[in-house]
Amino acid sequence: MPQPANILHLHSSFNLGSNEARAARLMNAFGDRARHTIVSGMPGQLGARDAIAAGIKYEIAQNPPPLTGRPSVARYEALARYMRRFDLVLSHNWGAIDGVMARRVFAKGAPPLVHHEDGFTEDEAGGLKRERNYYRRVALSAAQALVVPSEVLHRIALDVWKQPEARVHRITNGIATAAYAGTCDPKAIPGFKRKPGEIVVGTLAGLRAIKDLPLLVRAVGGCSARIRLVIVGEGPERQAILDAAENMGLEDALVLPGFLGAPHTFVGLFDIMALSSKSEQFPIAVIEGMAAGLPIVAPPVGDVPRMVAVENAPFILEQPGEVPLRDAIEILARDPALRAAIGAANRRKAADFDENIMIARYASLYETVMGRHARLL
Repeated sequence: MPQPANILHLHSSFNLGSNEARAARLMNAFGDRARHTIVSGMPGQLGARDAIAAGIKYEIAQNPPPLTGRPSVARYEALARYMRRFDLVLSHNWGAIDGVMARRVFAKGAPPLVHHEDGFTEDEAGGLKRERNYYRRVALSAAQALVVPSEVLHRIALDVWKQPEARVHRITNGIATAAYAGTCDPKAIPGFKRKPGEIVVGTLAGLRAIKDLPLLVRAVGGCSARIRLVIVGEGPERQAILDAAENMGLEDALVLPGFLGAPHTFVGLFDIMALSSKSEQFPIAVIEGMAAGLPIVAPPVGDVPRMVAVENAPFILEQPGEVPLRDAIEILARDPALRAAIGAANRRKAADFDENIMIARYASLYETVMGRHARLL
């Protein structure tokens, strides 16, 4: 039996976000056909390792070369030397781009590298930075492939970062869609108990400024329907969300349980899935809501308008903002038949985003760039 592939993962942080959750899911799918070393640019941020299944061979790198810092030939050389012991390097987002640059500067003996861009943090949500675009353009010439999840990022990769079309691969995010068709656990969300006559608006998101969750609180607070708002996630914006709820008189209608695993056990407890993000690409929360048979209300960010079923299109806002979000939620909150019809259409559409399709495409790409006879699946 061929030796397992030795894969290095470069992350700016390995806390559990959509990118890290996908990386863990792929590790689980590859099983004993690969072993993994994970570099987190922020050494203490390792929450995503809890999503790696028992029995998967992995280690957290101890004292690797710094992944971030001022441009330095010495640091690039140290990164390149470190990477040479692996069969494949997988780098993720801007926080790991120096690993790609290290491979460009010191290419001799370097293993193949696949870079992944999933979206932008707050400092680029309003517009891409010119110097970063140039840096990406130069560094990415050393990558065997660039993977993006959305049509928006695919266009940026071609038009702004000037990558050859053959090197850019759009692989949409996926989940185990069938799991969301099962019965939910009414006790899966700590502190939540549905009250008679109320509509539950829910979202899954890191509590970060780019998600603009105080705006969602204000939108729900402006509805005349009786609504309970559940925001599942953790992050630095928690107090800002609580402050917005207090200002709107929604303290008793807001549930903030923190991060919860196994979303298929509770997403179906919602009546509406709502997003308020300033920037997204191909958000997993939308697929989760669709798979659970929910209508989606969201601003027109990333690929969201193309993800949902045609029947859901009127509730993807033409313009972001508190008032349009409030009005869309209000219409759905007052019409159970409309919610059911849109939810059924979304559930059918969600089958296009099943994780088995995603996993097979990643495995095929990684195998191709490694040039190995061994298979990852």
